Amino acid sequence: MKAKFTFSILFWINSSRAKENLADLFVRITVNGKRVNLSLKEKVLCDQWDSQKSKVRGSNSQAQRINHYLETTRNEIFQSYVELKSSSNIITAQAIKERYLGEDVDYPTLKELIDYHNEQTKHILHYDTQRHYKTSQKYILEYVKKQYKSDDYILRDLNYGFIIGFENFLRSYKPRHPQSSIGNNTIMKHIQRLRKMVTMAFHIEWLDRDPFVKFKTKLIKTDRDFLSKEELKKIEEFSSPLERLNLTKDLFIFISYTGISYGDIMQLSKRNIVKGQDQNLWIYTKRKKTSTHIKIPLLQKALEIVKKYENLEFELNGKLLPKLSNQKMNTYLKEISQLCEIDKNLTSHVARHTFATTITLSNGVPIETVSKLLGHTKMATTQIYARVIEKKVSDDMNTLRAKFQEEIN
Repeated sequence: MKAKFTFSILFWINSSRAKENLADLFVRITVNGKRVNLSLKEKVLCDQWDSQKSKVRGSNSQAQRINHYLETTRNEIFQSYVELKSSSNIITAQAIKERYLGEDVDYPTLKELIDYHNEQTKHILHYDTQRHYKTSQKYILEYVKKQYKSDDYILRDLNYGFIIGFENFLRSYKPRHPQSSIGNNTIMKHIQRLRKMVTMAFHIEWLDRDPFVKFKTKLIKTDRDFLSKEELKKIEEFSSPLERLNLTKDLFIFISYTGISYGDIMQLSKRNIVKGQDQNLWIYTKRKKTSTHIKIPLLQKALEIVKKYENLEFELNGKLLPKLSNQKMNTYLKEISQLCEIDKNLTSHVARHTFATTITLSNGVPIETVSKLLGHTKMATTQIYARVIEKKVSDDMNTLRAKFQEEIN
């Protein structure tokens, strides 16, 4: 059900502060239950004021003058309302009052903030991050269109209610793609991007207050899929007459044994492989997402894949591995998971998670080392991967039992 829009104009006198039967005359503008009062700089005899008709009783010249003034004022206020409505501005009682008084200024809007943010960050944010911002910005403007029947929104009016309304809008949003709804953590990401833009507006003094002061992000901790040692072995032993599936498998295994993200492995060339101080081959590269330099020793499984494609110089166009879009890779991984009877939604991210858990943490690699290998800038990010793996816990406890048993003996 659409929310009902209400707008009214009421003339009234402040009889509680009348002196010698004379009271100040006001006009009240109300929009959707919120009102503002404006003094009309006139005084009216209390016993001559008709509160039902909002006018002065009588036909003398004084009554006619004031009633004409009231009618003119009503028409001008209504015209201010019409102008705001026709210009697709957000209509509030305060905005109508300012338009009537000629005091309304060209306040910055959400669209202007979005354009400013995108321009200021286009050389700073990674392409994928920019793409995520544009998705959030699309949802924000869709919300404004639905909730406020407008193409834009004045930043000055942005408040806690707007943020809560946006959250509810996202929770009930039905995407066009097969996904049934937007998940809680994705919703929080959209709100976090809005918050960063609003913070920027606050810092450049487009806002005089932070509407996010009372808002708290409600993230739900989720387990990230990774492959067990047995599941990873199934992928390693997988073979297909379809070359696209074999290539997908190789890329997945390479990520599983290096921890390098899909986007970063697509940028690798032979120059990224160097001999380290230990005389073994390492990958030296830089994460596109954070510009963090990472150094990763090439484990045997990853090295085998590099050697498999090293003679395809012409086809690789200078790259270390064949190119495959992330979308196609994830699509082909679904086929592979079915053929290998692995009941998990395989993606390139799952391979990275597998490196963090099955390959490194579960084999006793310290979390500080894993953090460096993954190119994380914060240890808290790595701790997401530091899940409790039952086999590792069991092995550790068996070692502890053996130690206690030795002490007893």
